[in-house]
Amino acid sequence: MTAEKSTYGIIGYPVEHSLSPLMHNTAFKELGADAVYKLFPLQADELDQFFKDLKDKNSPIFGLNVTVPYKEIVIEHVDALSPFAKKAMSVNTIVIDEGRNLTGFNTDGPGFLAHLVELQFNTKGKRIAILGAGGTTRSILASLCLIPERPESIKIYNRTVEKAKQLVKDLSAHMDVSNVEVESSIDDLNIELSDLLLNTTSVGLKDPDDCLVDGELIHADMLVYDVVYQPAETLLLKLAKQQGAKTANGLGMLFYQGMLSLQHWAGQEIPQDVKDQVRKALEKGR
Repeated sequence: MTAEKSTYGIIGYPVEHSLSPLMHNTAFKELGADAVYKLFPLQADELDQFFKDLKDKNSPIFGLNVTVPYKEIVIEHVDALSPFAKKAMSVNTIVIDEGRNLTGFNTDGPGFLAHLVELQFNTKGKRIAILGAGGTTRSILASLCLIPERPESIKIYNRTVEKAKQLVKDLSAHMDVSNVEVESSIDDLNIELSDLLLNTTSVGLKDPDDCLVDGELIHADMLVYDVVYQPAETLLLKLAKQQGAKTANGLGMLFYQGMLSLQHWAGQEIPQDVKDQVRKALEKGR
């Protein structure tokens, strides 16, 4: 962190529901850093000017998170990409150095995998069904395809099938996606045969009574994971609990990816006691 008052924040639209300010401002307080984390709700036509202003040597902004719908779009605005962000073609973290150079990272995928470890879910040989094909899906799918513990199969369904196909095609240039299959119908996901059902869409975020999945397909021997964390329990997770399945929302992923983002900004490992306080704040504040 810089000695002067530094600003960090999250860009996207909408961002009002984000718990990132709570997470990072708690971390700054615990670290004794003279820094603040803010929300930057940006419309698409405001992006160019925003990034132009970031280049100003007097800008107080030294780090950003990126959320929907800009995780792929911001790639054209950064000066460099980390190896994983380049492979995933998705950015959720930007580091801005003293020379105002912007480097894009992706902590979503690693954050998701870290939460799976906490949940004691081993991906090796598992059958995974994914709903959605956005920026979050890119990073998660890339992570699942790059780790040694490769799943047996990964099936993806997105309402716009071509978007899912393009996603897999993009990733195929950087990694082995031979175990990934795009389905044109949600019925072809074979949810009833899956070990992990993952919702990366915003369904359930705006309307807690909305769900893409027939609850009867969910079984007790699976993990149902919804990246939505507000509300804490979407209809998908409620249905999963009724079927006896293990469930998790995206708060754990938010925490782990957030701590990795903070690590990139700070340029050092974050102490465990700080992480513990951040996790408590998130659990209490959601």
